[in-house]
Formats: sequence, structure tokens, C-alpha cells
Amino acid sequence: MAINKVSNFSDLIHRVTASCFLHPLAADRHHSSQISPSDDSDDSDDYPPNPRISEYLAQQEEDIENTENGSIARARRSDGEFGDVEVLIGEVFEAFSAVKKAYVSLQEAHCPWDPDRMRVCDAAVVAELRRIGVLRERFRRKNVGGERGRRVVGATLREVVAPYEAAVEELKRELKVKEVEVENLKDKLKNAVVVTGGSGGKKNGRGHHQSKRRVGCSTQTPVSLSPAPEVFEATMSMVREASKSFTALLLSLMKSAHWDITAAVRSIEAAAGATTNATMDSIVGPNHAKYAMESYVNRKFFQGFDHETFYMDGSLSSLLHPDQFRRDCFTQYRDMKAMDPIELLGILPTCDFGKFCCKKYLSIIHPKMEESLFGDLEQRCQVLAGNHPRSRFYGDFLGLAKAIWLLHLLAFSLEPPPSYFEGSKGADFHSQYMESVVRFPGGRVVGGQVVGFPVSPGFKLASGSVIKARVYLVPKNDF
Repeated sequence: MAINKVSNFSDLIHRVTASCFLHPLAADRHHSSQISPSDDSDDSDDYPPNPRISEYLAQQEEDIENTENGSIARARRSDGEFGDVEVLIGEVFEAFSAVKKAYVSLQEAHCPWDPDRMRVCDAAVVAELRRIGVLRERFRRKNVGGERGRRVVGATLREVVAPYEAAVEELKRELKVKEVEVENLKDKLKNAVVVTGGSGGKKNGRGHHQSKRRVGCSTQTPVSLSPAPEVFEATMSMVREASKSFTALLLSLMKSAHWDITAAVRSIEAAAGATTNATMDSIVGPNHAKYAMESYVNRKFFQGFDHETFYMDGSLSSLLHPDQFRRDCFTQYRDMKAMDPIELLGILPTCDFGKFCCKKYLSIIHPKMEESLFGDLEQRCQVLAGNHPRSRFYGDFLGLAKAIWLLHLLAFSLEPPPSYFEGSKGADFHSQYMESVVRFPGGRVVGGQVVGFPVSPGFKLASGSVIKARVYLVPKNDF
């Protein structure tokens, strides 16, 4: 009998434990009630309920009840969250559809060109992208909880906001630059009105007002910045890019006019002293005619660079009043930097810069060359009359002329001014002062190379930095 009682008790514990682990829902609760001690009449008759066992079974039933309620709550919550996710996904699809439409509208605004519509469409695209970012944050907040979730959401928000903060800072910087440019242009406009409408100007035979003042050299404009070698180096880089662009255009026009490029290069080399006889074979290798043409253009443009006015007059202001002259030059540099040369010459066609452009154009473009390239001498006639054509060719020419004029102003703004030098023909190559326009295998110039002809000049600044002269190298035996 004792053995049966122990067996029944062990069986009871086993059945309760199995029920808790295998059937946590309502059915288990019903099953547990079926196997409770009160239903085991035989055992209850012989053994009264043990308080500890009864307490354990009650706790188990309470846990089962809580599990069931929790499962039902989670199921309801999951249904609600699933519905929210469906709504969120629908909004995401709508946002992407709106982005697509806004982007298509932005593309359509490019042709025909409509700046106002482009700005509106661009704002629409940005707004829809921001909307997608907001939807992403909603999704993350629903799926990430606790302290870790807050950290992740905070980091994500910083990631979203950071690009816009950077854009705002960039716009603020651009706004400050534009404000300075606006003030400079206002001062220039006042000066132009005074020069063209006041007693300080006089009319020439064509009805234009001719000014004796240097363009933009108004001493009334306060100089808040000072010239620096770094600015000079950056301007020299601009000169080189403008020189390459204008040379490429000139060479393409020569090819379109069916010029003998080889003969033209030989003529340029002979004029530069690179060859002793124009009938000799050219030292320029195949596909290198652009370097000879660039050498020709730069040689003409930089002629007279060491004089304060390119020898257009006998001014000695840099010697008589050096400090004031340096301030005036840098003020003019600041005023001219942001101006379109065509607009400037439209206001003051006979200013010093206008005279410089006319002089250099007539020097670089020979009458026969212009007639061959364009079929007439119309542009030359306009330049001789003191005017400035509105053609693409002359516009590219003015771009290079402006860059060199700004470099010249900066050179005379520095104290001491940079030292001008160039690689002379036949000189040995020195990597410290020269740079080859032709790239060698491995990036290093092989030995035994000499300068065939200079391409662009170099400068040594007071800071010790060197802007290398660009040269065309040839083997010493072939020179």
C-alpha cells in the first residue's frame, strides 16, 4: 500500500510538470484540473492534501493563467503592430512614387532650360527625401526599444541631420562671399558712374568715355584682406588652365581651316629660337603641337609682365609710391576677381585692362591668321576701334587675359614681388625649377634631356616656394 502511495505521488508530480511544459494554454489548465488531487478520490481518501503540494499546484495554475493572458496580449499587439507596419509600408511606397514624379519633373525642367521650375522641382525632391527619412525613423522607433534603442535612434537622427547642418553652414559661407561681392560691385558701379558721367572722364571720337583711372583701383574701398603667396599660386593654376583651354580652341580652329600644323609649329619654333632654320625638321613630337601653340600664346601674353603696366605707358607709381601702389593693385584684384570681363569692358572698354586685351589680341592674332580662321577681319576692326567682340573665341581670349591680369596685379601686390623666370632653350633640366609637359614612363624624366622651348614661366616667391616653369624637353643629342 505504501508503494502504491509513493507511486501515485510521483506520478502526480510528473503529470503536473509535463502539463506545465507541454500545454501552457487554456487546454492545459483544464487538463491540470483533471489531474488535481481533488479528482483522485482513491489517493485523497488515504492521503490528505499536502499543503506544500497544493501551494505548488496553485502557483503552477497561476503561471499558466499569466502565460495565457500574455500570449493573448502579444497576439493582439502583434496584430496592431502588423497593421501599423502595413500603413507605414504604404506611406513609403507613396513617398517613393512622389520622389520619382518630382525627379521626372526636375529632368523635364532642364530642357527647355527653366531655372525657376528647376528650383521648385529640386525643393520637391528634397522634401520627399526628408519624408522618407521621417518614415524610416518611425519604423526604427517601433522596432527598437530600451536604452539601446534610444541610443540607436539618437545616432540615426544625428546621421540624418548632419548633412543638412553641413549644407546650411556651406550656404552661410557662400552668402558671406556673395555679400562681399555685392558690396564690391556696388562700389564699382559708383566708380563707373562717376568716371563715365562726371567731369573726370572725356569722350573720344566714338562717343565712349575714356578714363584715366585704373579699373577698380578705388582707394575708398577698405582692404580687409592681404595678398598671400598661396593666392598667387592658385591664380597661376588658373592661368595655366585658361591657357590650355584657349590654345585648344585656337588649334581646333586652325585644323578646321585646314592649316598645315607642322609648318605652323616650325614657324613658332623658329620664332622662339628653338631651331636655327625654319626649314629644319620640327623638334616637337607627334601630337605635341598644342605645347608649341601654348608656348607661343604664353610668350606673347607674358611679354612685359615685369613692368607695372606691361609697358603700355611710362608709369613709375610702383617706385614713387610703392605702398599705395601695392594696396591699389590688390584692391583692383579683389574687385575684378568676381567680375565677368565682358561686363567690365562693356562699362569701361578703354580702361587699362581693356587696353591690355586689345594690345595682346593684336599681338597674338595676325591679320592673315584671323582672315583664314574666320573669313574676315571683323573682330580685328572692332578691337582696333577700342571695342570688344562678343564672340566665343574672343570670350575665351578674355578669360585667359583676365587670369594673367589678375596674376600681374597679385605680383605687384606682394612685397617683395615674385621672381619671374623661364626655361631657356638648350638649358639642362632641373626638377627643382622645371616641369616637363610631356610625361615620361614611370613619371620621372630620364637623363640627358634639355629644354627644347619654354611653355609657361615659373615664379619664385618670397616664402621660398617655387612655381615651376613648364618646359618641352628633347634629348640633348637631337637638339
